[in-house]
Amino acid sequence: MTVIDETGESVNDSEGRVFTVAGGDWDEILAGLQESPEERIVVNMGPQHPSTHGVLRLILEIDGETVTEARCGIGYLHTGIEKNTEYRNWVQGTTFVTRMDYLTPLFNEAAYCLAVEKLLDIEEQIPERASVIRVLMMELNRISSHLVCLATGGMEMGALTMMTAGFREREETLDLFEFITGLRMNHAYIRPGGVAQDLPPGAVDKIGNYIKLMRKRFPDYAKLCNENPIFRGRTEGVGHLDLAGCMALGITGPVLRSTGHPHDLRKSEPYCGYETYDFEVATWDTSDAYGRYRVRLTEMYESLRIVEQCLDRIQRTQGHPVMVEDKKIAWPAQLALGSDGMGNSLDHIRHIMGGSMEALIHHFKLVTEGFHVPAGQAYAAVESAKGELGVHAVSDGGTRPYRVHFRDPSFTNLQATAAMCEGGQLADVIVAVASLDPVMGGVDR
Repeated sequence: MTVIDETGESVNDSEGRVFTVAGGDWDEILAGLQESPEERIVVNMGPQHPSTHGVLRLILEIDGETVTEARCGIGYLHTGIEKNTEYRNWVQGTTFVTRMDYLTPLFNEAAYCLAVEKLLDIEEQIPERASVIRVLMMELNRISSHLVCLATGGMEMGALTMMTAGFREREETLDLFEFITGLRMNHAYIRPGGVAQDLPPGAVDKIGNYIKLMRKRFPDYAKLCNENPIFRGRTEGVGHLDLAGCMALGITGPVLRSTGHPHDLRKSEPYCGYETYDFEVATWDTSDAYGRYRVRLTEMYESLRIVEQCLDRIQRTQGHPVMVEDKKIAWPAQLALGSDGMGNSLDHIRHIMGGSMEALIHHFKLVTEGFHVPAGQAYAAVESAKGELGVHAVSDGGTRPYRVHFRDPSFTNLQATAAMCEGGQLADVIVAVASLDPVMGGVDR
């Protein structure tokens, strides 16, 4: 029971809601109390791992089990990568940008190098073999990224078999990366002008075996999830975002293509020779988490098709250069691993030091200072596993970038969180966010 004392303050002498009344018409007061909204609860979901691929904080206001407001709290993983590139030369920048979205490092490197090559005006001088290797590595990276998305998203829904299978196949992909670049991630393999070094002996056979293995394994995902009533019940209609919403928010990648819109930069604005490859753009028409899963599954098959075409071209271009001929730009790209395991080939060192003092001085200045890039600005974009990954690079004519800014698809796609989650159930929030496949390394850069 609530009692109003002589000061107008309420005194609660029993359980129940307590109100402070300071005079006025009792009918108006009672009407206002009846219309007052029920209490809302604010829940902090995260920062957590791994479905959000990093430290994403979701601030959710809920009414019972219904989400009434959803906001994303970012900034917990800020690395200052874009700013750091301003204090390194243009080639050293690849070692920074590869660490942004750490599930798609080769896309980060490719987009950055395409922007630098635009500034240098050497796009037509990139050797064919280098472009083929870039496409090969990006499509393998697309497969590994999608596998993590399906594995972690499945784990959050309780589909543990999906999780173990996804990470099992990803390990096969990372083994290929390690064999080719020396590292499982953060490769800095794609460089301005080409790639760091040619494919090692035996790479074609290993990639061929990988394709055969994946063609056996991928159908298991379809059997496990496509017509699974539990999986479909958990994903169909969840995280709905139609084409109009995607266009308004700038959403790209599998989220956009799940609305039926076949936008893919590999087709609409080809780069690295994608216009010469035969593949289809994967789409679905449900605009929900299930559709995004189907798009990613189909994209992995299409990526395997592209990898097969790359193998044919790699065999045809055997012995061709993988770096531009201009020695004012090209870092050494034909290095054999030395005894130190760091790529310092004694044959190459002997060639430099035994040639001329000028050659040795040039090599030293190229590595320590870097090459000059004409003043100007350029934008380059690639179709990353998450969507359009763009780079705006600005040069003041020096050996270091004046500014490098990335349009990371994870950052842009996270804008859809509120539209996808508000009005839905609390339990569906993690499914909706996981279907966006955000990686916070790309968001907090």
